Amino acid sequence: MPYRHLAHSLALISRHWLRGLAGLTLIALLSACGFHLRGATPLPFDTLYTNIAENSAFGAQLRRAIVAASPNTRFVEDPQQAQARLTQLANNQGLREVSLDPRGQVEEYELNLEFVFQLTDAKGHLILPPTTLQSTREIPYDPSILQAKQGEISSLFVEMQQNLIDRIVRRLASPEVAKAYADPESLPMTEPGRTPPAGNLSPNRYGSPVPTPLSIPGAAPGTGL
Repeated sequence: MPYRHLAHSLALISRHWLRGLAGLTLIALLSACGFHLRGATPLPFDTLYTNIAENSAFGAQLRRAIVAASPNTRFVEDPQQAQARLTQLANNQGLREVSLDPRGQVEEYELNLEFVFQLTDAKGHLILPPTTLQSTREIPYDPSILQAKQGEISSLFVEMQQNLIDRIVRRLASPEVAKAYADPESLPMTEPGRTPPAGNLSPNRYGSPVPTPLSIPGAAPGTGL
């Protein structure tokens, strides 16, 4: 009987050892292929200025995402003290009818977000030229549950906004940005007057003001998204 228990124990130990060995082998193979677990991705600059309002939901989330990806990067309020400047050129959100039922009532809406930005260094070299990121979603609509649909559309816009933020951070952390920042002399300069002054997010050369609350036709006043 003791021999049976001993054999069972040895079998368990062998299985655990083999699993551990297989895990180590897999990690070694992934490392050899250049695979790395996703973690912090330091940006090539330590100080960053942006004209995106910090007290806006978009601005606050973007700042958190950038700091989470690059803990050594800090935001400054004075663009003259920044090694790099992230400038919002446009930020549009739209809601349009996609399909109508036989009575002419909306059956489906299309939600759109568009964000245009550029990245420059302290001397005005274009590290990233004006870049447009877009996000589009479709959502079925039912006027009999107007309030619920407004909440659903609002939540979907928040999700789309977070998707844009993730894409902005990935673009800032890309090898192309690091390479351009390290060798800016070959890059074009921003045109005079193109970069909006601090806090000025009024309509610009793209004709795009800051997003304003949206409302579904037929919604009660004050219930805009």
